[in-house]
Amino acid sequence: MRKPEHIIEIFLQPGELYFGDRYTRIRTLLGSCVSIVMWHREALIGGMCHYMLPTRKQHDGSPHQPDGRYADEALYMLLNEIKESGTKAREYRISLFGGGNMFGRPVRYEIGQQNIEAGLALLTAHRLPCHATHVGGEGHRNLIFDIWSGHIALRHVNPVQTPGRRNEASLS
Repeated sequence: MRKPEHIIEIFLQPGELYFGDRYTRIRTLLGSCVSIVMWHREALIGGMCHYMLPTRKQHDGSPHQPDGRYADEALYMLLNEIKESGTKAREYRISLFGGGNMFGRPVRYEIGQQNIEAGLALLTAHRLPCHATHVGGEGHRNLIFDIWSGHIALRHVNPVQTPGRRNEASLS
């Protein structure tokens, strides 16, 4: 989708999240990591996180700042952004992407699958319905979220598929 004038583009690295308004496009590249995308149709605000692991292992019990590398903490941070915006999480269209197997073969304790399960379980625990998913499989995903329209463009590149063939989807 063509980008209107005056739009900022944010590229999320692993462990980052961003919550913005109608003048924002968020991009990321996902392997075994997962993104939760949240969009408010009326307010034209939303956000995306890019988490790497289901949860942080607590060793000493000392307090810590929330860290977007972990699914539970990334969702907590997104929910705080929503609260600060004066909207409610149940008003958002929520989607989940990523969790690919980057090795092209079965892997014991595959982190991508653990990330998917963690994201879906967290949404369920918060009673937040998931509108769309594109998860699992092999390879990586290029994800673009246009907050002004709620449009999500996804390109899934599978290293074992036919050369020159890409799996692309567009969600609105």
